[in-house]
Amino acid sequence: MSAMVMLVSWLMPQRGVFGLCFVGVRSSMLVSAYGRTSCVLQVLTFFALGCAVAGGLWWGLGDPRFALLGLIPVAFGLFVLSFYRDPERTGPSNPELCLSPADGVVTDICEVDEPSYLGGKATRVGIFLSPLNVHVNRVSLAGTVEKVVHKEGLCLAATTPKCIDANESMLLGLRVNDSVRIALRQVTGALARSIVVGVEAGVSLERGQRYGMIKLGSRTELLVPVDLEFAPAVEIGDAVRGGETVLGRIPRLAPGERAHEPARQEEAA
Repeated sequence: MSAMVMLVSWLMPQRGVFGLCFVGVRSSMLVSAYGRTSCVLQVLTFFALGCAVAGGLWWGLGDPRFALLGLIPVAFGLFVLSFYRDPERTGPSNPELCLSPADGVVTDICEVDEPSYLGGKATRVGIFLSPLNVHVNRVSLAGTVEKVVHKEGLCLAATTPKCIDANESMLLGLRVNDSVRIALRQVTGALARSIVVGVEAGVSLERGQRYGMIKLGSRTELLVPVDLEFAPAVEIGDAVRGGETVLGRIPRLAPGERAHEPARQEEAA
């Protein structure tokens, strides 16, 4: 047990190395800061299980072909590693353009009521994230976090319309300037039962900066007040990439009308 603790400690992000899998490669390039500890423990568990299964079957049955069954837990470990991946993304610099807050597929673009932060009608762009997508969430526009609202709820499948209102969620209220506010909402799914928000009120964020993640299949939404005349640049069924794909345009943020460009804060580890 003490050896395992020492190994996990060596694999922690302060070392900047993702352990035995990718020796010498910085973990910040591979694994999200919001899930490194979980990723290390889960991957090591699956890999150890794979070794135990392979060794046990080979020794017990005397046939090395049965040892190949040990690859099944290893495959699960590789899936876990893939789920926590966190690639670098760069979107267009035009301040009018709202970047996607998540990877996935656009499932709905509609007008809804948003009373928690915006206090009125808003255009909502909903994005479904499958377990195969990158699950790190990014802010669509630069601004200052004004509010973080947690809502208790169920964990229905993220593909069902009912999940939008019934499921547990976390809403991030972001003030872009004196006249522009937007909201980003993370929603759990049947598999996604853990929402991580790594920022709090008062923190300034840049466009495309990471602010959290949802673990295992989920839904993320961009909400823009209708009076900002948000013009969607995507359609239902489009595949999008967080921090890179443009979801739409806010004319009021044309160059010269923006109040400020917040300085980068260190992202939560």
